Amino acid sequence: MSYLTLRGINKIYPNGYHAVHDFNLEIEKGEFIVFVGSSGCGKSTTLRMIAGLENISKGDFLIDGVRANEKGPRERGVAMVFQSYALYPHMSVYENLAFGLTLQGVDEDVIEQKVYKTAKILGLTDYLDRKPRELSGGQRQRVAVGRAIIRRVDIFLMDEPLSNLDAKQRVTMRSEITQIHRETGATTIYVTHDQTEAMTMADRIVVMKEGYAQQVGTPYDLYFNPVNMFVAGFIGEPPMNFINATVKGGKLNIKGNVIDLGAIADKSVIDGYENKEVAFGFRPEAIRLAEGNDTGDAYRITCTVELTELLGDNTNVYADIQGIKTILKVDPQETPQIDEKLEFAIPYKSVYLFDKQTEKRIKLRAQ
Repeated sequence: MSYLTLRGINKIYPNGYHAVHDFNLEIEKGEFIVFVGSSGCGKSTTLRMIAGLENISKGDFLIDGVRANEKGPRERGVAMVFQSYALYPHMSVYENLAFGLTLQGVDEDVIEQKVYKTAKILGLTDYLDRKPRELSGGQRQRVAVGRAIIRRVDIFLMDEPLSNLDAKQRVTMRSEITQIHRETGATTIYVTHDQTEAMTMADRIVVMKEGYAQQVGTPYDLYFNPVNMFVAGFIGEPPMNFINATVKGGKLNIKGNVIDLGAIADKSVIDGYENKEVAFGFRPEAIRLAEGNDTGDAYRITCTVELTELLGDNTNVYADIQGIKTILKVDPQETPQIDEKLEFAIPYKSVYLFDKQTEKRIKLRAQ
């Protein structure tokens, strides 16, 4: 196992495009780190710099405290799994798994032992004689993962390895990769655009946007304590609702729904935003349908139901607050009717406020 240090890492291409800005991260031995963000945010470029496939324009990359900027991929002791599988089509599964060890001059008996052990872990024992074209997408992905783990390196790098699989295969492979990580204990960096993969697999997540790391933390931290609107809106499905409003007299008026900020924030904080625009945020799953005797620990808002999606364990309700679009998550037994007037409650503890100008989360308590 290896620990990694990325200190002030930048990637600037010859045409002047700045793909990664001042990236800093300490990765502990055996950690499972996920880089997540939309396409073009710099996550794959960062991974390729760690792998040695891209030069680092500025900054220091260290493996176990030793600078590795100038080392090639083989010297860094990494194994990489690509989105495209990168299997040799003319080779059998056995030959694909054994190829890297053969190049290293490993004894045939040792190779055979390792191939069968790896195939057993990945459920590929019955497919060792098949060519990649004879396998399903999930099976080919297992071969790609197997070719990486068979080398027993200290660092695994995975670049969107599940993006070519269907939804059911992705769920299966997520659990398999997580189990492999537990068994090998290798330091793993995983790149994805899918926040569900990030939340279910990672020890820590790095959320990236336009080449900058927005926040680094555990899935719990990112979900409950986002530092800005981008992280709050990216983590969670459906995404967090944001309603723009101006603070006046310590209150927000959201299309006739008066929100008294004194219930959730200190007066000194509220006074600092008087006559300023803020974003009022809440997660779709945090709400409850209001009742006549609802207690005073929540804000009540009235909306009109536009569309419902019954998903089995819950229903997504697309609602309109006089022109403001929101998504609510409710119990399927409480699915409302289209065009119904609906009142819902947002518990005080589930409310977020963001500075609309900076998009940073507002600390509601002064201390």
